[in-house]
Amino acid sequence: MNRPRRTARGTPAPGRSPKRSPERSAALVPLAACAVTLLGLTGWTAAGGAGTPARIAVSEPRVFLTYGGVRDTSAYFRIRNSGGSGDRLVSVSSPGARDVMLGRHTRTDAGAGGMAMVPSLTLPAGRTVTMSPLATNVMLKHPAASRWRPGDRVPFVLRFAHSRPVRLHATVVRPGG
Repeated sequence: MNRPRRTARGTPAPGRSPKRSPERSAALVPLAACAVTLLGLTGWTAAGGAGTPARIAVSEPRVFLTYGGVRDTSAYFRIRNSGGSGDRLVSVSSPGARDVMLGRHTRTDAGAGGMAMVPSLTLPAGRTVTMSPLATNVMLKHPAASRWRPGDRVPFVLRFAHSRPVRLHATVVRPGG
């Protein structure tokens, strides 16, 4: 039998290579495949193939002044996602109201209008979503509106599924103004 010479510690003598066991060779195949895949994904991502993250900008923040004895009101924002990946607005908060929720305008078969809560608002990549009274909005239940005057600023925090929260102030305006 032709065995490599070993040193006192049992390692092969210098200049000699041990025979590879089939188990060791079998373990190298998945490791090499993982390394090649990782390098490929790194290059693909670096070249922009994975897309860019969502880039959120919020503008035109406004909240309607309550009128006619109605206590609840709505806030509206224009949200631009200039990134290459979609995102979702998942919640809104404000110290200016006890309950703040995402909602959308609904209409019954009889033509009556109403509001329904929605769990989130989709923000497609490269698009702008503009909230309005006849589409999506932020409903404010039990606001501190009795103290609000046109021009006042109400703080809000908009939270997204993937992007950082956006903190801003909405200006109180008269509906239709």
